[in-house]
Order: sequence, then structure tokens, then C-alpha cells
Amino acid sequence: MRGSDMSLNFPNPSRSYDASHHCVTFWGYDNAREIAFTVDNAVISNLSPSVGSDEPAVLAAFDRHREHILTLARGVYSSGSQNRYTIA
Repeated sequence: MRGSDMSLNFPNPSRSYDASHHCVTFWGYDNAREIAFTVDNAVISNLSPSVGSDEPAVLAAFDRHREHILTLARGVYSSGSQNRYTIA
């Protein structure tokens, strides 16, 4: 059962590129609990078809589409014991 995402927020703009897994990791918070999200390069490429595959290009594309990606994160998030989600 899906919990409400009302307590999920993203106050920290930090994000990190993981070249070995071809994804960007960012963090949200549900009250005091930290939740890690990863978004696959394929998702970012769908949002920015001309994005390069190097770290600066992927992170810049993530930043351009941050609000949309956060909306996707809220959609996959479910309150509970899980502390890592993948947006693929």
C-alpha cells in the first residue's frame, strides 16, 4: 500500500554521478529518515535526447530536469522501511 508522499521532501540539492552503474543518485527525506534515489541514465537521456554520456553532461541534464525527476521520485516512493528507490 502506498503511503502519502506529503512528508517526502528534497531540501538538499546534492546529487552524485555513478559511472559504474550509469545513474545519478540523490537524496530525499521523510521526516528524519534519509531516502536514496537513483535515476538511470536512460531516463535522463529520454528527458534530454542530446545529452552526452560524460559526468558533467549527465549532471547538467539532471539539473535541467530536476523538478520532473523529483516528481518521478515521489511517484515511486512509498513510506515504509525501504530506504533506496530506483527510477528506471
